[in-house]
Amino acid sequence: MKRNFVFSVLLLVFAGVHSTTLTFQEEFYAGSVTYNEEAKPGEAIFARLSIKPGKNSGKKSLPEVKSVLQLWSGGKKIENSGFYLLPQRSRKNYKEFLSGIPLSSWLKADKDYQVKILISIPESEDKELLLPFSMNDVKFIEETIDLNAKNTGIKQNMSAERLSQIEKLNKILGTVDETSVYSLKPFVKPVSSERMTAFYGDRRIFRYSNGKTETSLHYGDDYGVPEGTEVRAAQEGKVVLAEFRISTGWSVVIEHLPGLYSLYYHLSSLNVKEGDRVKSGEKIGLSGSTGLATGPHLHWEVRLNAGAVKPDFFRKNYTFEGSEN
Repeated sequence: MKRNFVFSVLLLVFAGVHSTTLTFQEEFYAGSVTYNEEAKPGEAIFARLSIKPGKNSGKKSLPEVKSVLQLWSGGKKIENSGFYLLPQRSRKNYKEFLSGIPLSSWLKADKDYQVKILISIPESEDKELLLPFSMNDVKFIEETIDLNAKNTGIKQNMSAERLSQIEKLNKILGTVDETSVYSLKPFVKPVSSERMTAFYGDRRIFRYSNGKTETSLHYGDDYGVPEGTEVRAAQEGKVVLAEFRISTGWSVVIEHLPGLYSLYYHLSSLNVKEGDRVKSGEKIGLSGSTGLATGPHLHWEVRLNAGAVKPDFFRKNYTFEGSEN
């Protein structure tokens, strides 16, 4: 079977993302895949796959396509995520798919990594694409935070109510609904302020009021804004959680793509409810200091397949929208 591979490197200047496009030709189908060839621990890998019938297929439409994105290192599979169809970009004889996998902030840059894409189409031989990938180094802040008696009580609260809230949120963040494709555009900042008081990946030591300590990892970015500051949706999507939680106070979670969610914590009030559709930049609430907070701020977090990812990664053209796929 003839295989024709052509690599080309594209620099997406608008997005600040280095992407590689691989085109391939099989007997019954042809296609291309665009992905970010490098990232840092705490970011993500996204791949956009395009497939159409080949010249020898004799068919005008594509059968069912199944494909998977994987990250490997040292002969071991680290992450795995299926591709989902982009209905607004697909036609009868041409289909586009997207997949993303989170990169843990604990991954090491000094190891060898490889991206694999597995493609399965009926009546065709299964295909495996092996793609080079570079993990760039990053350093995270280490800090110690003193908690007063109130925040110590919240942090150590393991009541049935809090455990139920944690279970509910984890179930939401672990849900991948392949029909939930709301927007392929980059995220926007949820507040206009540039003042940040904490960052994704901060390695923390909490010192409780009783003298005990506990290590923790900060999963989002904190914006130090006054109470009552407007908080806006980072991109179009569906509100899947809007409630008061013991640890995060008034909270909102928005679903944007299958497995992709943005989270907004410690609000003073909400302007949305579960089930609402929101537009990019739409007001969803006001900032505050509810829950476990040492002062007024917005905690902005992004989850991909339940894994926390640096929010700023999604302010780039991470879906390669508008690129030549």
